[in-house]
Amino acid sequence: MKKFSLLFIPFFAGLVSFSQQKIVADKIVGIVGDKIILKSEINTAIGDIVRQGGQAPEDCNVLDGMLIQKALVLQAEKDSIPVSDDDVEAEIDQKIRYFIGIYGSKDALEQIAGRTIYQLKEDFRQPIREQRMAQGMRNKVVQDVKITPTEVKEYYEKIPKDSLHFYESELQIGEIVVYPKASRDIEKLAIDELTDYKRQVEAGIKKFETLARLYSDDPGSKDKGGEYDLNRSDKQWDPIFMAAAFRLKDGQISPVIKTQFGYHIIQMVSRNGDDAKIRHILRIPQITDPETNVSIQKLDSIRTQLISGSISFGEAVVKYSDDPNAKFTAGRKMGHDGSTYLTIDQLDKEVVKLLKELKPGEYSQPTAFTDERGKKGVHIIQMISKSEPHRENLRDDYNRISQRALDERKQAALEKWFTSKIPTYYILIDDEYKHCSNLSKWKTTATASN
Repeated sequence: MKKFSLLFIPFFAGLVSFSQQKIVADKIVGIVGDKIILKSEINTAIGDIVRQGGQAPEDCNVLDGMLIQKALVLQAEKDSIPVSDDDVEAEIDQKIRYFIGIYGSKDALEQIAGRTIYQLKEDFRQPIREQRMAQGMRNKVVQDVKITPTEVKEYYEKIPKDSLHFYESELQIGEIVVYPKASRDIEKLAIDELTDYKRQVEAGIKKFETLARLYSDDPGSKDKGGEYDLNRSDKQWDPIFMAAAFRLKDGQISPVIKTQFGYHIIQMVSRNGDDAKIRHILRIPQITDPETNVSIQKLDSIRTQLISGSISFGEAVVKYSDDPNAKFTAGRKMGHDGSTYLTIDQLDKEVVKLLKELKPGEYSQPTAFTDERGKKGVHIIQMISKSEPHRENLRDDYNRISQRALDERKQAALEKWFTSKIPTYYILIDDEYKHCSNLSKWKTTATASN
C-alpha cells in the first residue's frame, strides 16, 4: 500500500455535497471494524472536490483516505480520545457560515441543498465528529515524534540540489494599529440619523431595507438591504450586536446600539429558535483630521519608545494596538494560509510603500489608512525580516526544512502504526476496487478477514 498521507485524512472527512442527486441504489464498498463506507460517499467526495475547483482524484485514493479515517476513528473510540461537543458545534456553525457566504443567503443555501439549515447541521455532525476523532488519534500516534538539529541537517543534505525549493523575496511584518475616536458631536449626529431612520420605518414612511441601501456603512450587507442570517451560537458576531438582535420580536426595531464597528439599528425580520434573519443599518462616525492627528501623536510616542528599547514590540502590541486579532498574532501580519512569511503581492499597496524605506528592525512613521471595512485608522509598521530571492538553504530556511523533516518522520510513525494495527481490524473492500494497487495492504488483511 502507498504511504498513508497525514494530510489526506482530514481532507475528505468534512466534505458534504449540497447537490447530491437521489441515489437509486447504493452499496457498501469498504468496512473497517464496524465502520462502513458507501459508494455514494466516494462519489460525493470526488464531486465536492471538483465543485470547489479541484481536479477529480482517483476513486482508489479517495477510498484509501476513507479507510484510513475509519481505522483512526475505530481506534479513537477504543482509546477514548476526547472530542468536545462545543468544538464540533463551532465547526458546524463555521461550515454553515462558509456555505451561506458562497450562496449569498440562508434561503439560497437551503434551496440549493434541498434541506433546512437544521438538517444540514445534522448532516455535518457525524462527519465532523469523526474527523476530530481521527485527528485526535493521529496526534496521539505522533505526539512523541521529535527531530534534532543534526537530523535536520542530515535530511537537508540528502535532498538533490536541483530539487531544493526556490523562494521569492519574503517579508515578516509587524503592525500596531490605533483607531481614532470620533468627536462627541459627530457621534451624536450618527445617533440622531439612526433614530430618525427608525422613526421613518415605524411610521411607514420608508422601508428599512431601502434606508439600509441608501445610508448603511456596512459594505457586506448594504446591497442586500442590510440583511444577515444569524445563529445565536455564532462567535464571529459582536456580542452586543447579537444580544440586541435576539431581544427583538418579529418586525421590531432596536434602539440605537454601539458596537466596536460603530452605531446600529437592527430590525428582526423573522426568528426560529436560535436562527434569525435580521436587517441592520450601520453608521460609522466620520473621523476628522484633529482626531487622526491625536492618534498619530500617540503612535509617534510609542515609536520613540520602541526605537529607544524602553518597550518591546510585543509589549507595545498588547498594550496599545486596537487590532482585535493582534493578541493572537503578536502583531504580525499573516497570509491566508496562516504564514507570517509574505510576498509583496500579498500586501496592501500602501503598506508596500512604507516598507520601501525600511530595513529589518526599523519602524515606519505613523501613517493614516482605511481598512477593508472602511474604518479609518493609524498604524506603524515594523520590518521584522526580509529575504532575497534564493534557493532553499539551512541558514535562511531552517524552520521550513525542519518542519518537512519532522512531517516525514511523523509520516513514517503513522505508517508503522498502521502496519501493526491493520491486521487487528476486520477489513472488507469491494471487488470493484481490486485493481487499486494502493489498497494492497488493506486487501491482504481483508482477504485474511473473510
